[in-house]
Amino acid sequence: MCGICGVVEPRERSVDPGALTRMMDAMAHRGPDDAGVFTRGPVGVGFRRLSILDLAGGHQPMRGEDGQVVSVVNGEIYNYRELREELAARGHRFVSENDAEVVPHLYEEWGIDGVSRLRGMFALAIRDERQDRLYLARDHFGIKPLYYARVGETLLFASEIRSLLASGHLRPSLDAQAVWHYFTFQYVPDPLTMFSGIYRLPPAHYLLFQNGALSLHRYWQLAFHPEASRSFASLAQTAETIQETLRDSVRRHMVSDVPRGAYLSSGIDSSLVVALMREREDVRTFSIGFSGNHREVNELAAARRIAQALGTEHHEVEVAPREYQDLFPRIVAAQEEPIADPSAPALYFLAREARRHVTVILSGEGSDELFGGYPIYREPGALRPFEWMPAGLRGMVGRVAEALPPGMKGRGYLERGARPLERRFIGNARMFTDDEKRGFLRIADVDGIQDPYSVTDPHYAASARLDAVARMQTVDCHTWLPGDILMKADKMSMAHSLELRVPFLDVAVFEVAARLPVEFRVGRGTTKLALREAARGLLPDEVVTRPKLGFPIPVREWIAADLHDFIRDVFHTVRPAVLDTTYFEGLLNDTDTFVWNRHRKIWTALTFLVWYQAYLGSGAPGQEGSTEPIARVTVSEAR
Repeated sequence: MCGICGVVEPRERSVDPGALTRMMDAMAHRGPDDAGVFTRGPVGVGFRRLSILDLAGGHQPMRGEDGQVVSVVNGEIYNYRELREELAARGHRFVSENDAEVVPHLYEEWGIDGVSRLRGMFALAIRDERQDRLYLARDHFGIKPLYYARVGETLLFASEIRSLLASGHLRPSLDAQAVWHYFTFQYVPDPLTMFSGIYRLPPAHYLLFQNGALSLHRYWQLAFHPEASRSFASLAQTAETIQETLRDSVRRHMVSDVPRGAYLSSGIDSSLVVALMREREDVRTFSIGFSGNHREVNELAAARRIAQALGTEHHEVEVAPREYQDLFPRIVAAQEEPIADPSAPALYFLAREARRHVTVILSGEGSDELFGGYPIYREPGALRPFEWMPAGLRGMVGRVAEALPPGMKGRGYLERGARPLERRFIGNARMFTDDEKRGFLRIADVDGIQDPYSVTDPHYAASARLDAVARMQTVDCHTWLPGDILMKADKMSMAHSLELRVPFLDVAVFEVAARLPVEFRVGRGTTKLALREAARGLLPDEVVTRPKLGFPIPVREWIAADLHDFIRDVFHTVRPAVLDTTYFEGLLNDTDTFVWNRHRKIWTALTFLVWYQAYLGSGAPGQEGSTEPIARVTVSEAR
């Protein structure tokens, strides 16, 4: 795990070494073990390294045969040994045992199309000196982030936004469209970021910069194709295929020259990863819970039983509300953008504990999106009676539902049934409607703002012929997964210089999951049916059959008690022009009026305001009233 950055100036201008140094220093927590630079004329590339493989020989940037191709890679290439053998047979010479060295040789052999042959998590940059080109590429699922900005004729890129800000080329300002989307999705979907002019490279894409022009290209298409399910003869055969494919992925994800471990919750995903790791070696596992009066939401007891059953060296961390509150500003700053997922700060504490023991951690992210694990995926079955209704009748049902009292039992069912899938499901979180946002957001040209369906409609169009569950999975894989799940996983682990790996998000595993018929995803009254069958015999039955719990954070209780005064003070003192905070003060204090999802809406505003204060407030680095240089935001207690 590392951090990469770079600057490309116009041809007549040389890159400023000081700017490159500042960019590298701003993300030193991503790579505390080593640093490297490449500069030639208008191009500068920087690298910070967290040593994982070939500790002595993995210095980057890497070069090809004659030094005309230079690359930097953040992440891990899990099929590098096979690629290395193939490239060596074609005459390429290697000088290290590091996985990143295959990248420049891969490019020399197959050009940028070679990126599609990589199996792993990565954000990379390739400088082709002969053709005066720069390529940026991001892995298939968006496990590793990569940002870029165009300032005049200058191109900047980096693994972190703070690195871009530290360059001195741009100052932070809000993107109105991103703010609008954030208060819908609880995160900012690709390719926007909360910062105007800074963009996130989408997963499975590469960017070409040549002759002052930028062009974006897709190299892989994430697509479900359950019509191919006839290749599975039975559920038992399917389960066996899943198990063997996942076993191979876990084996690859375990390759490292430093200590490794795994997160362990009470659910099937992390437990299955641990069970497969345990087949190969002793495993350290890590779980989190919350102290105080909220132990009923803890997973610690269940995780402890699983650890005992699997024979792991188990570690636990229990977080008190006060510690959560005290570190919340630092945690939100580490996110770089507001992610209003209450589990994100929990991952910060879990990563902090894990880093005291290991450098690499394996986790279960991606399983729900690939195998159909979210309870909401069962909704199409529950709403099937509405599919038989004529459109006019469904519209009438919707109007009747709107006339019912808020909070009345059955109203939500009727409302959702009256809407087509494309308008009722935009992902796992839907914080505010557009009408609600017009009540508290102060955006000048609100008529020019795109609605949230502009994000999801392209994915529904691409999956039009699939079953409803596969279409929902398609939306989540392109939005929720990279924007929330993987973003918080990367930011919270890297704040502690911990490399997080996700074996479910492997192209070979996806190809199996993509062929599952709907009844193997959501069937027999459960979710992830085929994956649960794959886990039988590897995990205790109570784990195989346990319903999905999510990441249980006692947010509702904390808002009402432990964190109430803290939240009230934030709403009262942080008042950006874009947001009417009195609206949220009302949500916090008027608990007698029914408001759907009140606690999550409060949390969404709280996260935004704490983030705003860190990056754009009057005392934030780089802002008026601050004497600190831009982007000097402290994010880590690193080691």
